Amino acid sequence: MSTRVQHRGWWRPTDRPALVALLLGLAGFGYRLTLTLLTLPGSNSDEATFGLAALHIAAGREQPIFLYGQRYMGTLEAYLAAPLVAVAGPSWPVLRLPMLALWAIFAWLMYRLTRRICSPWCAVLVVGLLALGPERVVRDQLTVVGGRPEVKPAVALVLLIALGLADRRIGARRLAAGAAGLLAGVAVWSDWLIVPYLAVAGLLLAWVLRRELAGWAGALLVAGFLVGAAPLIVDNLRAPPGQDSLSVLRRISTAAGPAPPLADRLRGGLLEGVPLSTGLCQINGCARWQQWFGLLYPVLLASAAVLALVAYRRAAGRPGADRAGPATQLALVAGAGLTLAAYVRSPLAATDPLGNARYLSVLQLSLPVALWPLWLAAGGVWRGTAGAVGRLAGASATAALAGLAATALVATGLFVAGADGLRTEERRARELADTVRRAGLRAVYAEYWTCNRLVFNTAEAVACGVLDGDLAPGQNRYRPYWQQVGRADRPGYVLAAGGPADRRLRQLLGAGADSALLAEAGGYRVYHPATAVRPWR
Repeated sequence: MSTRVQHRGWWRPTDRPALVALLLGLAGFGYRLTLTLLTLPGSNSDEATFGLAALHIAAGREQPIFLYGQRYMGTLEAYLAAPLVAVAGPSWPVLRLPMLALWAIFAWLMYRLTRRICSPWCAVLVVGLLALGPERVVRDQLTVVGGRPEVKPAVALVLLIALGLADRRIGARRLAAGAAGLLAGVAVWSDWLIVPYLAVAGLLLAWVLRRELAGWAGALLVAGFLVGAAPLIVDNLRAPPGQDSLSVLRRISTAAGPAPPLADRLRGGLLEGVPLSTGLCQINGCARWQQWFGLLYPVLLASAAVLALVAYRRAAGRPGADRAGPATQLALVAGAGLTLAAYVRSPLAATDPLGNARYLSVLQLSLPVALWPLWLAAGGVWRGTAGAVGRLAGASATAALAGLAATALVATGLFVAGADGLRTEERRARELADTVRRAGLRAVYAEYWTCNRLVFNTAEAVACGVLDGDLAPGQNRYRPYWQQVGRADRPGYVLAAGGPADRRLRQLLGAGADSALLAEAGGYRVYHPATAVRPWR
């Protein structure tokens, strides 16, 4: 009598790699949920600007295409948060919940993608590394600052659609092509940073659909892209001369000044940017023992490209599905290479690598192919199929994989151990907002990193105009706030205690500075002079 269990209906036995990946993914989700509820990493005025856009969308007051004060960063994250803000009101956890969902989707898609083009247990390793995260990594994943949380799952899904079309697992091929185009269009609108990956994903999709591009599949692919990118296209067609997205991005890229030597830019990109974006370092920089993966990264990409080319050639003459995996690996190698090349072209790769490493966060898409050479070398040793040289290479690869996981775990632990400082700073920001409200102020001036954060923390009970350190008009992203404060007879001033703006205001107030001081809170001074101080008028 057979004892085999028959599985019918919706239930299927879960294989061991899938189960381990699920547990690791749940651990990563729980970790990020805790961070979200604690508002870790801390908030800032850039994120507050997205939060205010979500608040305005929820109220039906605005339908912004780009972030206020910009013409290149899409506001998809604000639209995702708007329904939650409408129901629960403005708060940092509510604002970040859609980002948490996007991370979960990305981790699941990366598991499916890695399993398809590499191996099941390599996919488990990828999910495990994605589950970890020091501040630089989780800040890019959880904070609402535009682009990065949503464009990565979009590209991963486009690649999976291409693979599904190649092996005929997707029946509705035309609709799938349209969906891939829609995802690509939305990603371009959201953040131009993803363009290198979209370019190679598009080439892969075109290769898979090469016999169908002249028909409905090609038409729907293009139509889907145009629909997804419609906000970007329409706004750029209406933009005044010099205010289109390309012109704005060109000005930003040239404003950084002349490029330092290539060696300095490569050092900043590889030794700081790659380890930071991979989750191996703290946000304030990489120690020497954390920089090793940056040196190894170009070698791993080159090795992955060779392995993919060999696999592609071996599959010559077979069905296209057998070549789709190696072709996808090549696409991910090319995406990483183009992204790195674009990054090291910028002077900021050398002059401010810590502040700009966030632009390499999309390299997480290429984590499977970066690990694949190490995984194959290590696997040969464990299977006992390698010779003496192979055993040495395999032992080194095993040590590298273990070192990568250990370094990411240590970096994550250091972030968690130092989280109290971030929590203290966040409490000070809330204390400041409460102090300003209790003082009865409804219109204040402050510096950039104070202003919109204060407005969001008070749910727009306080309007804020941005001043610089000399009390001149600063970067006011949302002009109505500036205009509202400009109409106030007696605006308040919320300035960092002892900072340049604080010293300038006290100089202008003279003997009346102390009498105008209402309170000190969270490292700030709150002033309410008898008459407005507007030296720019």
